[in-house]
Amino acid sequence: MAVSEQSQTEKTDVANIAEQGAAGDVRIGVDIGGTFTDIVVQCGDGRLYLNKVSSTPEDPGKGVVTGVVEVLKRLDIPVSAVREIVHGTTVGSNTLLQRVGAVTGLLTTKGFADVLEIGRIRTPQMFDLTWEKPEALVHRRHRLEIEERIGSDGSVVRPLNRAQVESTAAQLVEEGVESIALCFINSYVNAAHENEAKEIITRAFPDLLVTASCDVLPEIKEYERTSTTVVNAYLLPAMRTYIARLRTALREVGFSAPLLVVSSAGGMMGADLAAQRPVFAVGSGPAGGVSGAARLSEAMQTPDMVVFDMGGTTAKSAIVENSSPMLTSEYEFRDGISSPSRFIKGGGYMLKVPAIDIAEVGAGGGSIAWIDEGGLLRVGPKSAGADPGPVCYGRGNDEPTVTDANVVLGYLNPENLAGGSLKIDRNLAVEAIRSKLAEPLGLTVEEAALGIREVANVNMGRSIRSVTVERGRDPRDMALMAFGGSGPAHAADLARQLEMQRVVIPPLSGVFCSAGMLASDIKHKLSRSFITPLGALTPERFEVLKAELAEEAAELLGEEGYEEAAQKLSFEIDLRYMGQSSELTVALPEGKLDAVHRQAIYEAFQRDYQTTYGYNNEEPLEMVCLRLTAVGHLENRLRFEHTKAQLEKTETSQSRRAVYFEREQGYVDTAVVSRAMIDSVPRSGPMIVETYDTTIIIPPWAQVHEDSFGSLIIERSSDNKKPSDEQSVGREA
Repeated sequence: MAVSEQSQTEKTDVANIAEQGAAGDVRIGVDIGGTFTDIVVQCGDGRLYLNKVSSTPEDPGKGVVTGVVEVLKRLDIPVSAVREIVHGTTVGSNTLLQRVGAVTGLLTTKGFADVLEIGRIRTPQMFDLTWEKPEALVHRRHRLEIEERIGSDGSVVRPLNRAQVESTAAQLVEEGVESIALCFINSYVNAAHENEAKEIITRAFPDLLVTASCDVLPEIKEYERTSTTVVNAYLLPAMRTYIARLRTALREVGFSAPLLVVSSAGGMMGADLAAQRPVFAVGSGPAGGVSGAARLSEAMQTPDMVVFDMGGTTAKSAIVENSSPMLTSEYEFRDGISSPSRFIKGGGYMLKVPAIDIAEVGAGGGSIAWIDEGGLLRVGPKSAGADPGPVCYGRGNDEPTVTDANVVLGYLNPENLAGGSLKIDRNLAVEAIRSKLAEPLGLTVEEAALGIREVANVNMGRSIRSVTVERGRDPRDMALMAFGGSGPAHAADLARQLEMQRVVIPPLSGVFCSAGMLASDIKHKLSRSFITPLGALTPERFEVLKAELAEEAAELLGEEGYEEAAQKLSFEIDLRYMGQSSELTVALPEGKLDAVHRQAIYEAFQRDYQTTYGYNNEEPLEMVCLRLTAVGHLENRLRFEHTKAQLEKTETSQSRRAVYFEREQGYVDTAVVSRAMIDSVPRSGPMIVETYDTTIIIPPWAQVHEDSFGSLIIERSSDNKKPSDEQSVGREA
């Protein structure tokens, strides 16, 4: 859905944009959601333009190409001017969620074929006797053992049986296996056998995809390493096919710019690397928004925020602390609330990869409302998606959704969305809610619609609590930054539910994940296991480990076009008390490993341990792993300090419509204004603020103003007022 008409300001800018674009300095960010594909174009002069098109689930790349071509044509920018295209993809997460990955085999050391089944010998809920363990991604008959053994010190205990590797691979190929995971015990110390087995299989079966654990996760802990390697192998064909098709489609319309993918940790990586290691991009899409939120929080000097992203299919929550996303080194992908909490294990597929700590719940604008067997109203996790979409779209769906409820209640424009390019029918939404929910429950249409909204809000509130309260943070002490196509329509109510005082609606809020991608740098996270008492670690050996990681990082960044001056390296170290099985990661101070630095490392670990577990002791420390974050810094990345001046200028408009905020008042006559009409002077609700990419709800008890960065700030009114009798205009649809 492209904007149907250009504003006069936009038309006068086209010549300048094309001139800047000719220098090859146009960057494009794309977020592929369950309902819409969002596109942000950053031109050479810094100006930002956006577009939204319907997602194409059967071929996600098709929506990308359609939307990008549309917006460039509208702005008269040649495709040759595009410097890079960075995008977030849900291919990995959808493949896992739908269980449609490759037929996968696993070759492992003799005696370890059941590591995936054994796992951590834990369940998500200790006393839930109805819980069923997720089916392993590799069938038991495809988990085969190889005679070989590397000792914990890296020595060869039993040589690799090369003939067995080839015959076993042949057996798997004959049974239809498409991708093989290699995970030998202690390969993180000595990868010789894994590399040798990979070479044998690749030479004998060139078309067979092979993932070796030493290439994906060269770290201790066989279950985590095996699971992560298997997930990568399971996703390989889907991700490779997707990237190849997208590249082909882009080339066919003239693009030659590099294609980048957002990683689960929020940085960007080349498409080639994503095609080889898709396990690092399972959380790709949502990570872009959280990265953008961290950049904006730094610009606003508001370091601590709860980030809330509500799209068409799911709602995501995360924390930004000290203007940095909260990261985790592992998480489990599962249905329901997918949360990387360290306190809940065993409920999904383990991915020991760096990722932003995001909780996700199946509650979005397209989530379907239904009545369960007990006669209770439920919302989600099933979604109407992009096709056919909510009932009001008129595309054949007859199951009411959250969007339909918002249309009925007057929150959303009853005639069109997305700047007028998506026509909707309110009457269809009214009838669906009446027949499917209101009449069976004995409610009015408005009561049923408000019930849908309230149930969805409660579900989304749970996801916010899972990243705040469950991690020892009080949401009342933080601001709520809300974005996504549906997030600003629910943010004020969520803040009230959680007793939060301040809501931040960022610029480009409806396409903020795409904007966040343009604010990100290339980022790679590398690791090297080395288990030794911290006191026994020699400075010479430590420098060798650092140099090996730095060399690998420089090679990766160099392949992606980043010279040494644009590279930034930072080290971290995994430590634990001697005898423990779990570790914490602490930042490594710069300089040589002398007595001063050892003491600084020790004190940093003690502080983090106290914060995490509530106590610490004086036991000696053991090093487990050295980590490196390598950043390729881009000079012209999007900077939120200047976003307000760079936004596409829009014309002002104002109207009124009846909106149903609460049962007691019924419909209230409410001002509907364009975002351009909100300035630094606070305005009291009720009010609906409409933009091309989203709708922002200001309830009767709140007020709104714009800050210097172009964000809208929603706060509770001092009198927390209710709408007056004069504003009430009725109670029925």
